[in-house]
Amino acid sequence: MNLLLEAIQEAWSLISSGDREIFDITFRTLLFAGTSTIISLIIGLPLGIGLALMRFPGRSWLVSLSNAGTGMPPVVAGLVVSILLWRSGPLGSLGLIYSPLAIIIAQVVIATPLIIAITVAAVMSLNPIIHLQIRAMGANQIQYIFLIAREARLPLLVAVMAGFGAVVSEVGASLMVGGNLSGETRVLTTAAVLEVSKGRFGTALAYGLILIFFVIIIAAILTSLQQRSQRK
Repeated sequence: MNLLLEAIQEAWSLISSGDREIFDITFRTLLFAGTSTIISLIIGLPLGIGLALMRFPGRSWLVSLSNAGTGMPPVVAGLVVSILLWRSGPLGSLGLIYSPLAIIIAQVVIATPLIIAITVAAVMSLNPIIHLQIRAMGANQIQYIFLIAREARLPLLVAVMAGFGAVVSEVGASLMVGGNLSGETRVLTTAAVLEVSKGRFGTALAYGLILIFFVIIIAAILTSLQQRSQRK
């Protein structure tokens, strides 16, 4: 119990004092997670909408693959990206292993299947009458896709939240492809693991509290947007 109380006191002291290293690691975490989430949205939303609306051979297999991807362990994503980017691997000549870009790539691999799966489910759950109404309005293909996405905006917000939450909280992939290098690839999760291994529980708890804080803030913002949309 004393150890826990001491850890909480130290964590609060570090956060309230504006510790420079904690600030840098927090900023880096948000930068990596935000960038990878945006890239995943750019990839996942069109693919998800396309899979939901189009009919072609192998579609069911692709939908099942995206659903299976939602449960992919981050360490597997990290392993695959590590093999690709390793110095003797297919993309080793790019020199990306143990770099910020390597972490972003791994996080995109983690978040994209989630966003695709949620988008497919969101669009397919829409009332069929909505599709008929949009077609009756004379909308072209681009307008049709845009209006469908607008109608499914609430579940799509969940896709954003799920994608960001998945990448900001993962540790295995970032550790494998980033190497937890101080000042370069160290993020909140990998920093917490390192501090625990050193027995510095207060610092590790500070990183954990910051993670929880940002997840709660993002969830609150998205919940607020959902409620406003429902009122409209």
